[in-house]
Amino acid sequence: MTLSLGATRLSACAFVAAALFLLNPVTAQADETIEAVTSPALELATPSIPQITTPAPDVLSALPSVEKPFKRLYCVEYARLRSGLAIFGDARQWWNRARNLYDEFAQPAVDAVMVFSGSKRIRKGHVAVVTQIVSPREIVIDHANWQNHGEIDHNTPVLDVSSKNDWSAVRVWDMPTRQFGTHIYKISGFIAGHSAVAAGS
Repeated sequence: MTLSLGATRLSACAFVAAALFLLNPVTAQADETIEAVTSPALELATPSIPQITTPAPDVLSALPSVEKPFKRLYCVEYARLRSGLAIFGDARQWWNRARNLYDEFAQPAVDAVMVFSGSKRIRKGHVAVVTQIVSPREIVIDHANWQNHGEIDHNTPVLDVSSKNDWSAVRVWDMPTRQFGTHIYKISGFIAGHSAVAAGS
């Protein structure tokens, strides 16, 4: 009788151990934790670009970043290297000098050079390379020396703030503050080789 009772107790213990092994609540809890961390709902909680805060990671191909090259780069040097356009002189002169040499667009095109008109803030103008079209009023650019340190700003969001949505006036993402800058810049247009196609064409 004692042996039978011991066997019964042993069988009960084995049953409980097997049940615990099969259910494995620790593994189930860990899986739920991982799922919660990688849930798309958390990604959607990031503010989107139209709110003029932080760009949404599911909208941009990559987040804005700054690269410090070995040699100080100016915007015109960088734009020539990236685009292959043989245009020289100050950035504000690129729009007129591209005439009859390259295609010029009023709307952005990927790999096209965006030409900032000269102003009191940027007397020599500025040029940048379009890398992504996010929406009819949002693009992403790569450009150099925007912060006047000879740096390269990658994946920089740009917002069209023109009244007619014609890309004649923009606001540019400010890397230090991680939001769109308050200054509005006039745009001459976009220059590209003949193989490029402007958005909406």
